[in-house]
Amino acid sequence: MITAVLSGLIRPLVEARLPPQIEPRWYTSVEELHALSPEAEIGWFDLDAKEPMIEAVRRAERLVWFNSIYAGLDFLPLDLLQQRGVTITNGAGINAITIAEYVVMGMLTMAKGYREVVRAQDRREWLADSPGKRELAGSKALLLGYGAIGKLVKTRLEAFDVEVAVVRRSGGDGVLGPDEWRARLGEFDWVILAVPATPETDAMIGAAELAAMKADAVLVNIARGAVVDQPALVAALEDKRIGGAFLDVTTPEPLPADHALWGLDNAHVTMHLSGRAQSKMFVLSAERFLVNCRRFVAGEPLEPVFDPARGY
Repeated sequence: MITAVLSGLIRPLVEARLPPQIEPRWYTSVEELHALSPEAEIGWFDLDAKEPMIEAVRRAERLVWFNSIYAGLDFLPLDLLQQRGVTITNGAGINAITIAEYVVMGMLTMAKGYREVVRAQDRREWLADSPGKRELAGSKALLLGYGAIGKLVKTRLEAFDVEVAVVRRSGGDGVLGPDEWRARLGEFDWVILAVPATPETDAMIGAAELAAMKADAVLVNIARGAVVDQPALVAALEDKRIGGAFLDVTTPEPLPADHALWGLDNAHVTMHLSGRAQSKMFVLSAERFLVNCRRFVAGEPLEPVFDPARGY
């Protein structure tokens, strides 16, 4: 028998459908997870808090396959998992549709000044004019990252007649490579970050990049807070050197209540909710996990495999 240590939250979705070769052990608390993790050959250790997940991974010395609903796993001891030869599958693509929709929502919200419309309704004030007059049609967007989310963002923006230029690590026909996009930052009305969190992407948008952007350009970050030099961004927003920022992610998370970003009218902070703005996340993750369970017992490759060396 293969021992799998799994969250009790997914038990109703998977228990009756697991292959007979897999014996599940369910945890419903951090204490139970830490007690069970040393037995795990298969582990799905997802928690809201990162530190208990890290500790569970450290204890799981028998682990062969680690699964997670999260796409970004940069917070885990990846070097340890790599050293142990653990196969890692993540949630890449599970939340792609809702996150892509969030990007469009954020761009429209900022283009139309919709936050001011909501505030006017709260005041019961009938506005005589629109607080935002930008149109997506005819604008230009720089999209950094072309994975599952980036591909869906591109098609949705093109439906709004936005001209989208793609940046991808591997480069290739019709896309910009990692050494080409900075020289063209001044061409774009929107700069959208959909890259994984890796050493290469850490603070990839800093003071120099912000200075190179158009004065009315908007930064949209649905990647990770670490890909932006946040103090440099706050300074650019306070001085109104760029048009604004739509930030689903920040550093740290949760953002402290006294942080400057909360009070900036040209910053929208959406509390890392983009992936959660759906009802199917656990169902989709459970279905993918069950498919991989059948592959695991058959000795077949799992999908999608997360590469600790690359960080995605």
